[in-house]
Amino acid sequence: MTDLGVTFGSLGVLGPRAIIDIAELAETLAYRSIWTVEANGTDAFSLLGAVSARSPGLDLGTGIIPVQVRTPPLAAMSAASLQALNPDVNIWLGVGVSAPAILRQHGMPSPDRPIARMREYVALLRECLSGERVTFEGDFWSVKRFTLGVRLADQKPKIVIAALGPQMLKLAGEIADGVLLNYIPASHVPASVAQVRAGGDAKIFAYVHAAVGSLQRSVRSARRDLLNYCMADGYANMFRAAGFSNEVDEIRSRQAARDRDGALAAVSERMIQAIDFIGNPEEVTEFVRTYIEAGVEKPILMPMPWGDDRLDVTTQTMRAAAKAIL
Repeated sequence: MTDLGVTFGSLGVLGPRAIIDIAELAETLAYRSIWTVEANGTDAFSLLGAVSARSPGLDLGTGIIPVQVRTPPLAAMSAASLQALNPDVNIWLGVGVSAPAILRQHGMPSPDRPIARMREYVALLRECLSGERVTFEGDFWSVKRFTLGVRLADQKPKIVIAALGPQMLKLAGEIADGVLLNYIPASHVPASVAQVRAGGDAKIFAYVHAAVGSLQRSVRSARRDLLNYCMADGYANMFRAAGFSNEVDEIRSRQAARDRDGALAAVSERMIQAIDFIGNPEEVTEFVRTYIEAGVEKPILMPMPWGDDRLDVTTQTMRAAAKAIL
């Protein structure tokens, strides 16, 4: 049976306390895990700690925390704390190399040598989670005599790497327990899975973006969302590889000319319906199934709360997605 998760990452507009209600609904609908992000709003571990007290049966995931902002010892401490609170569930510690726009808000420089940085981060993180005394000298981090003070039983946090490009996908397959795909059309999943398998046997997670609603009424929200991601080089390259070169090139050209309306118009409905799907409940159910059929082992619904009643859209979308695994 396929495990289905849900992320609160797109639901910040509902307010931090809403994650408790979303988690309780997720349990009712037989979701297996709940995830959240970390950028410039809530931190991931505070929200997941709140969930663990009210919905202790759910696996907990960060998707993602930026490796430049949280040191490996701090990430190990946070993940181990969640695991100690929930000794019988999976803690999926999702990490990624964050985008320059996020890093600037934290006073951090743009990432350099992302593959080497991620390899070193995961190596040090695993050492920190071991419970042994760690002294480490690397290119990016230096640690002296760190010992994790949280004692864990056999169940320990698992590491998931967020990946877009071929090198990071292969690295995730090699060194991580899982790989997290995002903003990826189902049609491009097999190509990404093949790149992961060139490195190893990491579990395949993917965010599945969907909303129950009217495309006509929500199209501008979807266009704004995809435009922002098209301006990030990593996502732009992935969109091109997935068959949306014309859209990406036109969007970036219009945006460079400060023609925002033109850039938004360049986000085609074909692109929206492949990545940020909007449709009726039955269509959303089928959309989620396409990811499972494409090779995603652990799909994670990202409800897009577009509409007059954001909570109602979220609830309808969660209910529709849950039927994909029945």
